[in-house]
Amino acid sequence: MTQTRRLLFKADLEPLAGDRFQPTGFPDLGAARFDRYDESSGDWVSCLVVESPQSMANRLEGTAWDDLEDRPVALFDGLPYVRVLRDDGSYVTSSRTEAHRLASAFIKDATLDGKDMKEVIKDRLGLSEDKPLASREIAEAVFRLDPFCLLHGVFFAESARVWPGQPKIARAVSAAIDAIDVRAAELGGVKRDHVRHSIGETGGSSEGFGTIPFHRTEWTARRITASFTVDRAQIRSYGLSDAATNLLDAIARWEIRSLLDSPMRLRTACDLEALSAEFVDERSGERLATLEELTSEVRDGISACSGLIGTGEPIEVLWAPRKR
Repeated sequence: MTQTRRLLFKADLEPLAGDRFQPTGFPDLGAARFDRYDESSGDWVSCLVVESPQSMANRLEGTAWDDLEDRPVALFDGLPYVRVLRDDGSYVTSSRTEAHRLASAFIKDATLDGKDMKEVIKDRLGLSEDKPLASREIAEAVFRLDPFCLLHGVFFAESARVWPGQPKIARAVSAAIDAIDVRAAELGGVKRDHVRHSIGETGGSSEGFGTIPFHRTEWTARRITASFTVDRAQIRSYGLSDAATNLLDAIARWEIRSLLDSPMRLRTACDLEALSAEFVDERSGERLATLEELTSEVRDGISACSGLIGTGEPIEVLWAPRKR
């Protein structure tokens, strides 16, 4: 890994079919709009958040997870993670798929060999009262539990009685998709009921009956851009071995390349693809390697870290729902 503090890759995207797209939306504000200064026109233009940093973090993580098999893709078999099971051995969730990763409620409420996982994590991270947080030791302990948490962040936010010092690791990989110079495309449609032609006091639209018109707003844009940042300075700040540091950097770039090379269907009406297969950090000149090159780099990196992670088997913990 070079001494570059950050890598920044930008990818121009376009809708796969047609010109319209559906951005992310929020119940209390709808589409997330903002203005930015456009140097080419010398004026402010209206923009949209197509995909938020939080959602993009999930999508980057998702490139390394096989949803059909409920397990990591084969390339990452040698890396540890916490796998949550029921007493009957059936899969519940994992630190790779939970929003709070290692700090997930399902993991905290689980047990490992009969021991409360809150205590297991607390002990492994070296957390105790009247003791400052040891950043390097925490990073190494997190790496042994699930290295992906050092890329996508984890916050042990429960009270200091549970997690003394409440350690927090920020995202080292971040991304977002924005649309520049946007215009609204107002659409409509009808949900038609070919059986019930009129609505009485019961059996109305709230129950799904009747013919119901609806409207929706899609958008067009002069430009749609995905931005990806790898904070190499943060990754180096963990103080891990060169092999572990290089592996984290390789995984970050593998996730970015994997996402860009795959169909990017974010929503029903938001199917995007990259206009180019070449991505270069304009500041450092470093190119984003191909998926084949990065796959080889990750595979070699996992082998080089065997002394730190051992066999890399998943850490299987047992979870049972609390009695209500």
